[in-house]
Amino acid sequence: MSALPRIAAIGAGRMGRGIGHVFAYAGFPVEIIDLKPREPAAAAKLAAEAKAEVAENLQSLIALGVMSADQAPSILDRIAVVTADAAPAALARADVIFEGVTETMEAKRDAFARACAHARPDAIIASTTSTILVDTLAGFVTHPERFLNTHYLNPAYLVPLVEISPGKATDPAVTARMKALLEQAGKVPVLCAASPGFIVPRIQSVAMAEAARIVGEGLATAEDVDKATRYGFGFRFAVLGLVEFLDYGGNDIMYHASRYLNRTLNSDRYAAPKNVDDLYEAGKLGLKSGLGFYDYSKMDVEAYKRDVITRFIAQLNHMGMVKPPGGAL
Repeated sequence: MSALPRIAAIGAGRMGRGIGHVFAYAGFPVEIIDLKPREPAAAAKLAAEAKAEVAENLQSLIALGVMSADQAPSILDRIAVVTADAAPAALARADVIFEGVTETMEAKRDAFARACAHARPDAIIASTTSTILVDTLAGFVTHPERFLNTHYLNPAYLVPLVEISPGKATDPAVTARMKALLEQAGKVPVLCAASPGFIVPRIQSVAMAEAARIVGEGLATAEDVDKATRYGFGFRFAVLGLVEFLDYGGNDIMYHASRYLNRTLNSDRYAAPKNVDDLYEAGKLGLKSGLGFYDYSKMDVEAYKRDVITRFIAQLNHMGMVKPPGGAL
């Protein structure tokens, strides 16, 4: 018997297959559970498709040198696709159950009812919803202290981030266990209080809407907006987090720039939030003042700056954009 927790993923679609890939790749035994009753031939076809998708993704990783070809069979062997009639036994032996069914309340209610009917009381149950608040779904779960949301970003097997959103009833020990489990599986978990959109969807929805608006207003082509995003916006924020960037450049820049854009473009969507105003008025400008969103008072600031530049250069190297200086000697 494996010493690692047994993972169950309810739903044999894209999310269930992604979770199966993530945990099997990390060495965990995984059962992808299809709750929909099917004829044997249809069930076998679905299982073959699920395994084939994971195998195809593994082949991509092999082709890119991430793993060797001889590692793929053992990863696939750790994944079992379970039919509806075998679901009760699979749920009963699972230590952690991820729900990944359709984003409707009816589908969620049904999936959790079946999970709770067979899961052990100490098994962690997590939804992978991208839209529904954890406290809303907790009403469908027995022992809600073992329930939370875990929002993966697609493709789940590649994107490191998982947003964990515990509910009002979630036991902090369960949150800690989930965080440790995800880290063990190679993920980067972050905690987010119950809120529509979590962290990344809230940020990216604003950014994507503004990008589309710029194209729609005829200010730039879609190609130039995407080039600006890749080589300016995305480049910087792959090295510095958004809040870290505010401190790095200075919160006074955000304070004044937001006011200018708000006034000249006549839209409140550019207004700075109150915490930026409060920091500016308190003289907490970030790195330049020693205090902002972060406290730099005990940091070796020069070493930090060198590290940031090192990361920028590494990113440029990765993009093949480090060029030697030109001109005559």
